[in-house]
Amino acid sequence: MAAPQVFTSREMIEKLISFDTTSHLSNLDLIDFVESYLASHGVKSRRVMNEDRTKANLFATLGDETQAGGIVLSGHTDVVPVEGQDWSSDPFSVVERDGKLYGRGTSDMKSFIALVLSRVPEFLKAGPKIPVHLAFSYDEEVGCLGVRPMIDSIIRDLPRPQVVIVGEPSSMKVVNAHKGIHSYNTKVTGLEFHSSQTHLGVSAIQYAAELITFLMQLADEMRERGDASGRFSPPCTTISIGTIQGGTALNIIPKSCSFLWEYRPLPDADPSEIITRFNAHVEEDVLPRMRAVFPGASIETTVRAQSPGLAALDGDPGETLVMKLAQCNSAEAVSYNTEAGLFQLADIPTVVCGPGDIAQAHKPDEFIELSQIAECETFMKRLAEYVSGQSI
Repeated sequence: MAAPQVFTSREMIEKLISFDTTSHLSNLDLIDFVESYLASHGVKSRRVMNEDRTKANLFATLGDETQAGGIVLSGHTDVVPVEGQDWSSDPFSVVERDGKLYGRGTSDMKSFIALVLSRVPEFLKAGPKIPVHLAFSYDEEVGCLGVRPMIDSIIRDLPRPQVVIVGEPSSMKVVNAHKGIHSYNTKVTGLEFHSSQTHLGVSAIQYAAELITFLMQLADEMRERGDASGRFSPPCTTISIGTIQGGTALNIIPKSCSFLWEYRPLPDADPSEIITRFNAHVEEDVLPRMRAVFPGASIETTVRAQSPGLAALDGDPGETLVMKLAQCNSAEAVSYNTEAGLFQLADIPTVVCGPGDIAQAHKPDEFIELSQIAECETFMKRLAEYVSGQSI
């Protein structure tokens, strides 16, 4: 048998960053490497593939997977694109400058996965009395798509874990609440005509602008409602317009216009309220006016992504454990979305805690501070002691 592969934290970060796993690409090269690495330590992995078998989740257990009360360490392997961004160095080669490691995914969130993997020998050394489950997903960045079948597999095939730790960048603070995300593409189809004959055409851009105005009015209403918990920044459900495209020429009434938009509801808000009210406005107010001129006019809204928020479960034993491991006295709330809400939806207690700052995610020259890596190493050391039966 080949000798077990051994990597320092830095070496493992460099290795994982070297795989270009932008969401529109395959992650299988990275999965192959992780699977081989774990196998060298006698750890079996299972894959949960996507339909066309170009991507995979990877699930593995350190210890006895049939034992209840395990700890799940969860992270996504995909990263956002670098195209159009002005990087100072190769995004897929780690560069150290001024106490920081630069590279795509250093903060969001390959460093967490790397720190978990580099500690596998330590987790295995004493024979874990509590199993540690590794759950690495694909396509988180495009709607938390990949983790869903893996969660289904976990709840179907394994005893219930005591807690899931999603290692998104939280500066190693414990997060027990975050907003959800719902994103849509709305396409407005009107009737082309000469721009001098506005009474005969149906301007798709004009009506798209009306719909966007309606969404901004809803955003104002959400802002006035605020956040009863007082924990979130901004302190409300938010609505945002991302892109808009439409029209052909100045002197042509535009036939088509589409826009991408999203809302991020507070975890205790009705997640369907905004889309329900938007659709009602379309059907009851906007479409009748368009079709009075052109019966073939249409407005189609399709779902791009939906992922639930994470609600605080104060006093949960799993959360208490993670706070002890992180040496935090309180948990925080954040406005970004993670896979944590999906684990919680499956009735598994879940928190977010990982190295790096979310402010660096998705930016050119993304980085993680070396101090964050050291803090996460200490966290993993305490976790290794806990699962081996030592007091922490």
